[in-house]
Amino acid sequence: MKHRLLIIEDDRDILRVLKDQFETDGFEVDTAENAAEALKKLNKNPVDLIILDINLPDMDGFTLCKKIRESKDTPIIMLTVKSDVKDKITGFESGADDYVTKPFDYMELLARVKARLRRTQKPRILDFGYLRIDASKMEVTVNSRPVSLTKREFELLYLLASHSGEVLSRDFIKSRIWKDKELYPWSRTIDVHIKKLRSKIEPDPENPSIILTCPGIGYKFVPPNKNLTEN
Repeated sequence: MKHRLLIIEDDRDILRVLKDQFETDGFEVDTAENAAEALKKLNKNPVDLIILDINLPDMDGFTLCKKIRESKDTPIIMLTVKSDVKDKITGFESGADDYVTKPFDYMELLARVKARLRRTQKPRILDFGYLRIDASKMEVTVNSRPVSLTKREFELLYLLASHSGEVLSRDFIKSRIWKDKELYPWSRTIDVHIKKLRSKIEPDPENPSIILTCPGIGYKFVPPNKNLTEN
């Protein structure tokens, strides 16, 4: 799956250039020109890394970084024209993971993004006791019993489980799993796959406790109790 970035920058020219360059290099890119828009998008769809400009029209980047850190541990790289050591310290104390001073070379920023993502790679094996997901082998077991999933079902389960506890919108799921196919707005494909997944991994598929529906939004994965057993 492609890594998803959120670039928060009020300079539209810089925003457009960065979006084009990162997409050319294989990333999915979302953008925001102010803090309010950024927070709204972060609450709707998870991202793998945030590139955050310090100077925003409605809130400075330090304050926004602190607000993001209240609920998310997503890697944050700050962009700023300020090169003073005190400003960099303030950035790190606000929760930033890295700091790039403008003007910057895109290749350096790209290298920093890739390096940060390597350090935060999601585990290849997600073990919840009752449910075990091995991404390297594309294997799933329920109560130590192998379960056969299609490629799409596996990708969907791994996506949900790797964002455990987070609500994933249908649009986000579509962009990550069905990005090579256009699903009509009224398509029930995602819901059908969720239903099939539940029939294979839930102790009681009619009363799901692992993959929950969030009406009007999407779905949330809740880690199963390690002592859970099937009916």
